[in-house]
Amino acid sequence: MVVDHDLTPVQQRNLERGWTCKVIDRTGLILEIFGERAQTREGSLQVELAALSYQRSRLVRSWTHLERQRGGLGFVGGPGESQLEVDRRLIDERITRIRKDLTNVVRTRELHRAARRRVPYPIVALVGYTNAGKSTLFNRLTGAGVAAEDKLFATLDPRLRGVTLPSGRRMILSDTVGFVSDLPTTLVAAFRATLEEVRAADIIVHVRDIAHVDTDAQRHDVHGVLRELELDEAVDAGLIEALNKIDLLDDETRQRVVNVAERDDKLVPLSAVTGEGAEAFLKRLDDVLAESQKVLNLSIPLSDGASLAWLYEHGDVLDRVDDDECANVRVGLDEANAARFAQRSSARTP
Repeated sequence: MVVDHDLTPVQQRNLERGWTCKVIDRTGLILEIFGERAQTREGSLQVELAALSYQRSRLVRSWTHLERQRGGLGFVGGPGESQLEVDRRLIDERITRIRKDLTNVVRTRELHRAARRRVPYPIVALVGYTNAGKSTLFNRLTGAGVAAEDKLFATLDPRLRGVTLPSGRRMILSDTVGFVSDLPTTLVAAFRATLEEVRAADIIVHVRDIAHVDTDAQRHDVHGVLRELELDEAVDAGLIEALNKIDLLDDETRQRVVNVAERDDKLVPLSAVTGEGAEAFLKRLDDVLAESQKVLNLSIPLSDGASLAWLYEHGDVLDRVDDDECANVRVGLDEANAARFAQRSSARTP
């Protein structure tokens, strides 16, 4: 029996006694689904941490005949640990080990992010309600072929791939774990290492299942989780919303969605399955990154053809005047590419 609500340990025990069957509350069901979906060691550790934290709060006195284990040697010594105390100690020890392992995961991820910053590309994170189509859109844009199934929490581990935008600019696209309403606090805490990728993103894209009857409520729930991750500023500024699954809408609803999106440049209707709207979505990301460009006035030696070619490939050359020795260019570069060019120039300086 599944109850769509969080139960206290006493409530769960009483219901099981009354109904003579196993009773699972909302958090327990989510944990069971997570346990089936976890593929990597990191995902498994995060699920186990959340499950142990949940289980620890639900230890009940099931073995009255083992209420106390005698301590000391022979007949000497007082009562030892109760069975509950033994169980709690074993769980606490395992939780401590998992947290140490996850600390190493966080450290490894930070090293990876530091490596990406040395050759910086803007990072775009896909977030959204579970089963909204994030992984399908990720596959559509990157050709990565990651698992994308019509089921809850198909993605538990972040995946990152490079994407070339229409202007030739490169970015890194990140696929993340799906959110759900009333996401248990223990799960948010356990998956914080994974969700750090969202906090490190330059752009957060909210992938919405626009064909779902509760799409507005799901939008509210996603914003709530992002605020728990201390991303209030990004939410308040307005996220780019990929209005996915327009292929499932009837003609009238579809036209209404398109009309609304035409008046709001943060809304992009698309279908990750058919590919409709995918190019417009990439163009929108390109425009957002261009808005954050720095306009630089540079003098590049004509002999340094590689740097000139790099600027044309990664930036928007707004003006160029050549003299006998240098090309004087006015170029727009986003923050990441400006940092890359500065690093490139310093490396070439004798």
